[in-house]
Amino acid sequence: MTQYAVTDPRTGERISDVPTDSDEQVLAAVASAQDAFITWGRTSAVADRAKLVRRVSELHTERREELAGAMNREMGKAMDDALGEVDFSAAIYGYYADHAEEFLADEPIDLLEGEGSAVVRKRPLGVILGIMPWNYPAYQVARFAGPNLAAGNAVLLKHAPQCPDSARILQEIFDAAGFPKGAYVNIYASNEQIEELIGDPRIQGVSLTGSERAGSAVAATAGRHLKKVVLELGGSDPFLVLGSDDLDATVDAAISARMENTGQACNAGKRFIVADELHDEFVAKFTAKMLGQEPGPLSSQLAADRLDEQVKSAVAGGAHLEANGEPHGAFYPSGVLTGVSEDSDAFHQELFGPVAMVFRAKDEADAVRIANDTPYGLGSYVYTNDSEQAARVADQIDAGMVFVNGVGAEGVELPFGGVKRSGFGRELGRFGIEEFVNKKLIRTVS
Repeated sequence: MTQYAVTDPRTGERISDVPTDSDEQVLAAVASAQDAFITWGRTSAVADRAKLVRRVSELHTERREELAGAMNREMGKAMDDALGEVDFSAAIYGYYADHAEEFLADEPIDLLEGEGSAVVRKRPLGVILGIMPWNYPAYQVARFAGPNLAAGNAVLLKHAPQCPDSARILQEIFDAAGFPKGAYVNIYASNEQIEELIGDPRIQGVSLTGSERAGSAVAATAGRHLKKVVLELGGSDPFLVLGSDDLDATVDAAISARMENTGQACNAGKRFIVADELHDEFVAKFTAKMLGQEPGPLSSQLAADRLDEQVKSAVAGGAHLEANGEPHGAFYPSGVLTGVSEDSDAFHQELFGPVAMVFRAKDEADAVRIANDTPYGLGSYVYTNDSEQAARVADQIDAGMVFVNGVGAEGVELPFGGVKRSGFGRELGRFGIEEFVNKKLIRTVS
C-alpha cells in the first residue's frame, strides 16, 4: 500500500511513514465533510466563520516553529524560509477573516425594467477537494482553505505524500480553532482514491496546485463529472531586462527571483531575457552571483535527478553551462545556461531548481516574443527604467501576473494564477473567495 513518508532530503534518511487511508476511511471523510456542510456551512453566519478563520491565523503564529520544523524535515526548506511561509499563511487567514463579510455581501442589481428587486447572493457550494503540493506545505493550503472555509464550504484536503507531518499539524490547527468535525478533513489518499473521489457527487469542486501532468489528469476527470476546477500549475516565468539605471540591483533582483525556495517555486523567474546592449554585462554579473549561491537540497533525490536530466539535455543540444560544482544526492549546484536553442526541449520546459536560462533579445519586440514562446503563462517580471515601456510590455505579456521592477511583491490581497498550461482560476484576494461560491440570483417581482 502506498505510504506517506518523510525522507530528509539532506541525508536521504526515511524518518517516518504514514499508511495511506483505506477506501473506507476516505469515504468516511467525505461523509463527515458533507455532514459538516449541511449542518454548518449552510446555516452559519459569515461573521462566525470569520472568527474561526482568525483563530487559525493565530494558531499558525503560536505553532510556527513546529510547523516550520516539519517543512524543514520533509522537503529541506531552510528554517528562516519556513518560518516566513508560516507567517505569510497566518496573514492569509487573517485577511479573509477581516474581509469575508465584505466579499460575501449581497450585490443588488439595478433593474432595467419592471418592478421589484434583484440581488446576487453568494452561497457556498458544498464539499471542495484540495490537492496540494510539497513545495509550500502551509502556504498552498492557506490559499485554498482560508477563503473556502470563510465562504462556508467544507474542505477535504489531500497533501503531498512527502508532507504527512505538515498535514497532521494543520489538521490539529483547524480542530483546535473550533471548526466543527468535518469542516476541514485531511486525508492520506492515493492518486487512485482521489480519481474516485472527484466523481463522488458529494464533491462539488476541485482545487489543485501541482504539476502540469497532475493538473491535466484532474481536469480530465473533473470534466467528465462536470465539476468546477481551479488549477495552479507550473510556470517558466520570463524575467525581462530591458533597461536599468543600476544593473547590479537588477542582477540582485534576478537572483532573488530565481533562487526563491532553492528555485522550486512555480512563479520563480526561470528564463532571463536581456536586451542586446545589456546582455553581456548582465550575464557576467548574474553568473558570478549565481555561482556564489549555496542552495540547500532540492526536495528529493528524484527532483535533483529530473533537473539533471533536463540540464544535460540542454547541454547536449548545444547550450553552455556554468555551474557551481557537481550534483550530490539531493543537493544540486546553482548554474546558468546560455545558448539554449529554441529547438531544444529545455527551451519550453520548466527547470525546477537553482538553474537559470539566459537569452539575448535583439529589441523589445524580440524580448516579448521570447517571453511568450512558452506553453506556460503564470508570472513574469519586467525590469526597465522607462515607465512607458514598462506599461507597453506588461500589456503584451501572456501571463496571469506581471511584476514591474519588483520581486517578491506578492500579497494576500493580490490575485494569484495563470493562463495557458499554467492553469486557470485565481487564488488570494477577492477573486480567491469567489471561485467556489454559487452566485445565486434572487429576483423578486412584488
